[in-house]
Amino acid sequence: MKFTQMAHANEIERDWIVVDATDKVFGRIITEVATILRGKNKPCFTPNVDCGDFVVIINASKARFSGKKLESKNYFTHSGYFGSTKTHKMSEMFEKNPEKLYKLATRGMLPKTTLGKAMLKKLKVYAGSEHPHTAQIKG
Repeated sequence: MKFTQMAHANEIERDWIVVDATDKVFGRIITEVATILRGKNKPCFTPNVDCGDFVVIINASKARFSGKKLESKNYFTHSGYFGSTKTHKMSEMFEKNPEKLYKLATRGMLPKTTLGKAMLKKLKVYAGSEHPHTAQIKG
């Protein structure tokens, strides 16, 4: 009789993966990153354990968008008070703060639990090619 190997939080080895967003489609980058953060690319994947790796996205401001999403897509925020809904265009968010745009898109693909929040903390996004995590990355 064979048993399925379940991963435990203290047994997981985390790697640091660098993703260069230069001339790649935004949505394709986000799906790849969400898979790595979740740990679905590992053979020891367990749904109730955070077994993903750290991800560093560089050159975030150089990604491409397919279709007319950049002009037409909107993001909404609401503080909880009446009439406090604010609309932000995707193009403005991409110009001003691409890091926030990447985090919002990735958050939508992760579980909506405390486990998903822990996974999102392992995502580091930088608009340029410089990042302070060179010591953690092997080879």
